[in-house]
Amino acid sequence: MEVALVVVVVALALSFDYTNGFHDAANAIATSVSTRALTPRAALIMAAVMNFAGALLGTEVAETIAKSIVNLDGAPDHTALVVILCALVGAITWNLITWWFGLPSSSTHALIGGLVGAGLAGGLGIYGSAIVDKVVLPMIFSPLIGFGLAFFVMVAVLWLFRRASPSKTNRRFRIAQTASAAAMALGHGLQDAQKTMGVIYMALLTVGFASAEDGIPLWVKLAAAAAISLGTYSGGWRIMRTLGRKIIELDPARGFVAESVSAVVLYVNAFVLHAPVSTTHTITSAIMGVGATKRLSAVRWGVAKNIGIAWVLTIPAAAFVAAIMYWIVHPILG
Repeated sequence: MEVALVVVVVALALSFDYTNGFHDAANAIATSVSTRALTPRAALIMAAVMNFAGALLGTEVAETIAKSIVNLDGAPDHTALVVILCALVGAITWNLITWWFGLPSSSTHALIGGLVGAGLAGGLGIYGSAIVDKVVLPMIFSPLIGFGLAFFVMVAVLWLFRRASPSKTNRRFRIAQTASAAAMALGHGLQDAQKTMGVIYMALLTVGFASAEDGIPLWVKLAAAAAISLGTYSGGWRIMRTLGRKIIELDPARGFVAESVSAVVLYVNAFVLHAPVSTTHTITSAIMGVGATKRLSAVRWGVAKNIGIAWVLTIPAAAFVAAIMYWIVHPILG
C-alpha cells in the first residue's frame, strides 16, 4: 500500500508542479508581453527554458518544504503519505479556482496551507516557529520590499532618462526586457519547482526510498523541472491579462524595473534566506510599485484589492480543502 501511495503522491506532486507552471507563467512574462517586448509564444518558450534551468540551481527551498513545515517524525508511514497526498489536493484545488477567476494567487502558499491543514487533520505536529520565520514573515515583507524597491528604482530610472528621447528609450528597454524576463523566469524555476521537489523528497524520506545524507535524488530534480516547464509553456492567459493590463498599463521601462526587482528578491530569498516566497506576490507588488510612480490613481486599486483578498485566503482555503480531504481519504485508505 505504501509503495502505491508514494506513486500517487509523486504523480500528484508533478501535477501540482504543472498547474504551478501554467498558473504562474504570467509571473515571468506578462510584463514583457503587455509591453510587446516579446511575442506571447516566444516569451513562453523562453520562460519554460529558464524555469527548467532555475529548477536545477539549488535545493535549499526544497529542504525547507520537506523538513520545516510538518513534523512527520514518529508518524506511521501510511498517515504521513496520506497527509502529503491531501496537501497536494488542497493546493491543486486552490490553484485551479484562482486560475479560473484570473487571480494571481500564490502556489507556494497554497502548498504550505495544504501541508498545514492536512498535518493538523492527521494529528501531526507543525513547526510553528519555522513557519513564522520562513513563510509568514517573508510573505509579509517580500511584497512590501518589492513594492518599495520597484518604486524607488523606477524613480531613479525616470530621473536618469529624463532628457532621453521617449521612442529610443522605449526601444532600448524593450530589448532589456528580454534579459529581465529571463531573470524572472529563472527565479520562478528556482523558487517554485523546488517546492515540488521538497514534497516528493518528503514522501521518499517517509518510506526510506531516499536518505537525508544523500539529499534530493537527481530524477526528482529533473522531473520537477520538466513538469513546471511544460506547465509554463502551456500558458496562463487569464492571469497574464490581470498582471499585464488590469493592474496598470505598463511601458517597457516599468516592465523592465518590475521584473528586475522581482528577480533580485527571489534570488535573495532562495540563496540567502532559504525561504519559499511567492513569485506571484513579488511581481504583483513590483508592478504596483512601478505603476505608483505615475500617480497613485494610475494603479487600479480595485483589482489590487481582489488580488489581496486571494492572497489572504490562500493558506486557510488550501488548508481547509486539505483537511476535508484527509478526513475523507484516510478512513477509506486506512
